[in-house]
Amino acid sequence: MTLLFLYCGSTKSKEKKTHLRNRTPSPANINFQPRNVVLIILLVTSYTNLIYALEKTHVEFIQTSCGLTTYPTLCFNSLSTQASAIQTNPKLLAQTALSVTLNTTLTTSLSIFKMSKVHGMAPREVAAMKDCIELLSDSVQELQKSLEEMSRPGSKVSGLVMSDIQTWVSSAMTHEDTCSEGFTDDSKMKSVVKGKVTNVARLTSNALALINSYASLIE
Repeated sequence: MTLLFLYCGSTKSKEKKTHLRNRTPSPANINFQPRNVVLIILLVTSYTNLIYALEKTHVEFIQTSCGLTTYPTLCFNSLSTQASAIQTNPKLLAQTALSVTLNTTLTTSLSIFKMSKVHGMAPREVAAMKDCIELLSDSVQELQKSLEEMSRPGSKVSGLVMSDIQTWVSSAMTHEDTCSEGFTDDSKMKSVVKGKVTNVARLTSNALALINSYASLIE
């Protein structure tokens, strides 16, 4: 009797395993309907086209906006890599332009500081370098204040704060333009420093133009 029970149990167990195996579809048995495959392809293609169209729109927005600046090519090259973050938002565009300008000013200031440590410069050149570094430091402070105000939560910046930002960025540009004036015309350092500072001044000019454009929208 016991042997019969064990045999029956074993038989049922084998039948159960066989049943489970039969229920589990193998990859070869999975039936992909042609219309389902076509639907998947259409969805993927549509999504890809949508992403491309959005990116194109964002880049075109930056290109059009940069057309309002004094140095449109520099403007577009410095901001187009951030197109997906900026999208078509004029506040984010001005804010990003400020951020790029601030970072470049910091880098330039550090570069000129290192140059000022080079031995063999005339005393006037050393003094001019120090003045330039101080002026760029002032620019950094003005740009930093502006960026902090632009980055505050909220969809818009108040007209009064916007006016302050415009004043600060304009002041930063004046500091940058003054930077190379302390060098003599025959100074070797003047051309090097001027090249670096000119790039910063142009970025600042572009940022101010985009800020002015945004300000005109919230008046």
